Formats: sequence, structure tokens, C-alpha cells
Amino acid sequence: MDKDILTTTEVAELLGISVRTAQLLVEDESLNSWKTPGGHRRVNRADVLAWKEKNNPAAPTSSACIFLHTSTEEQPRLLKSMSELNGYSFSAFHDSHRLSVAIGTSIPAVLIVDIREKTKERLQLIRSLVDDVDLKLMKIIVLVANEAASSGMPQAGKVIIVTKPSHLAGTIRSVLNSKVPVAPILGEISYPIGANEAQRLLAVERSGLVDTTAEDIFDRITWLTSHSLGTPVALFTLLTADRQWFKSRRGLPMEQIPRDWAFCNHTILQDKVFVVDDLKRNPHFLKHPAVVGDPHLRFYAGARVLDSAGFALGSLCVMDYSPRVLDRDQTQTLLALSRFTSDAIQLKGVTRQLHWTLDAVRRNREGASPRRR
Repeated sequence: MDKDILTTTEVAELLGISVRTAQLLVEDESLNSWKTPGGHRRVNRADVLAWKEKNNPAAPTSSACIFLHTSTEEQPRLLKSMSELNGYSFSAFHDSHRLSVAIGTSIPAVLIVDIREKTKERLQLIRSLVDDVDLKLMKIIVLVANEAASSGMPQAGKVIIVTKPSHLAGTIRSVLNSKVPVAPILGEISYPIGANEAQRLLAVERSGLVDTTAEDIFDRITWLTSHSLGTPVALFTLLTADRQWFKSRRGLPMEQIPRDWAFCNHTILQDKVFVVDDLKRNPHFLKHPAVVGDPHLRFYAGARVLDSAGFALGSLCVMDYSPRVLDRDQTQTLLALSRFTSDAIQLKGVTRQLHWTLDAVRRNREGASPRRR
């Protein structure tokens, strides 16, 4: 008989996730829990099943993508107003047709539409999106000049009105209910994390890449990265709750390091290349074990690697034992190769989903039709 009260380990088994990720869900109060007299956490099975139904880790609907629809001139200012939202992937569009194509390819968690200009055209777009049942989980934030300008807005629960650009970040946090989780095991952490770290960790598990065998596609990418940038070390890394695991590595013997050692903790929170010319002169890394001790690293540069929902699974990075500077072409090369890595991961996901679908069709046919002898 199924238990009504579960331990964290049993929660992990029920959800099909790691114990550490289950602990994270409990710590950030995504799952209601209480302490026993002995100090152990317990969770109601009904709460876990309700959370699973609402936040299925295997569901493709969760997203880290945020789309912005505004003029080219306004894009830098509005994106800057949301820069504090680490962990999300922002894409800006000034053309409605390109935006529609992008939404069809990757449904964002939030769409921001600026109707302070081209009001009629963008109101029509909002109405069409509100009526699309395939976009029911996408939230729409509409930026207006004043409250009076929202009079023609569709009356729908997923449309939120904002009158000031400075309110966008806070509104997105409220819409997504984003809370920064506490460290699952070690208490206070020594590295930055995004507002959607719990969702990101689920995306890492959903990718099915951690602790898998080497693959030619990723080994070719790290070889090309090292060769193109002239660095002795190139890595494709994945960041779990407690470690940084190297899916592909060149020039470094170890397979993984503790999460709090990872330079890539900083990389996954930004959409540009994160570069440290001299690790010994950077206040964040002065006492880093790999800088003050073996292998005595002095240079790091990395760009995040994303899944199809925009979550940063890890990074493609290079390191050197001497300080150096990346020029513009080298920076663009690293960024392009990281995006190629993201494309490879997303293609693997599509292929895997296709295999699952075909297998399900085959099983249904076999179950529906008697086998011929």
C-alpha cells in the first residue's frame, strides 16, 4: 500500500529526480513539508502528486525563454531594466512576423509586448495569442503608456498590464513565482545562482546527459574549440546541484569538480561570453583551489549551453595556465561554438522524442491488433 507520508528520498523516487533536487524543492518551499521531532523532513504524498501534475519535470511546457516585442530603439533600455533576472534567456523582436515564428518554434514562459507605439497592430497580435489554446501556459505582459491605454486590452487572466519599464522585472518574478532557493546540502553557498535554479536543475536531469558515455559530436566540439582558440583546456560542462560534470573534456584529466569550484556558475547567468583574463587578479577567484593550487589556472572564458526551453544546462569553456585576452573574433568563435553545442543537444532531444513517439505508436498498434502467425 502506498505511503501517505514520504521522506525526501521517497519524494525523489516518486518524481523520478535525484535526492538532492528533491531536497531543493523542499528547501525552497515548492513542496510543503514539516520536521519530525528527530529533525527529518516529511512530505504528504498528495502534495507531491499535486506538484507533479502541475510541474511535470518531463513536460516540455516549462521554459526559461522570455520574448520582448518592441522597437529596435527601445530594446536596449527594456532589456537593461530586466538584467537582474539571471537564469532566463531573453530574445527581442521588432517584427511581428518573426516573433510569431519564434513563438511557434519555442514557446516562451513570458511574452512582453510594448504597445506604446504601433498600438493597433500589436493589440491584434495579443488577441490572437490569447485565443490560441496551444499557448495557454504563456504569460503576456503588456507595457502601456498609462492605465487609460489599456482599455482595449483582451480580458484574460494571463494578460498583465504594466505602465513603467522599471516594473517589468518585478512583474515577471511575480508571474513566474521565481524564488531563489537555498543550498540543498551545504547551507550558505559561495557562488551565484539564478532565480529559476530549481527549474534549471530539473532541465539538467531531463536532458539525460549527466554521467553518460563520451559522444563524438561533443568531443569534436571541444577539440575544435581548443584548436580554434589555442587553449590547452576546453570543456563541455553540465552543472548539477552539487557538482560540475564534464561531458567532454580536452586537456584536463579530472571528470568532475564540486559545484562551488565551477567558474561556469557565473557563465550560465549571462547570455554573453564570460571572460576572466587573469584569475589571480580577479577578487572572485583569488583563493580558488584550482588557481592557488594544481593545476594553477590563470585564464577562463565560457559561454552557456542551452536546451530547447532556454535553460542553461552548463557551458562550453576554455582555460589556460597563463593570463591572456580574447580578441573579438575569438569571443565570437566561442559564442558560436556554444550555440552549436546547444543545437546538438536540442537535436538529440528531438530525436529522442521521435523515438519515444514511434515506439508508443508501435506498442499501441501491437496492442490493438492481433499478431499474425
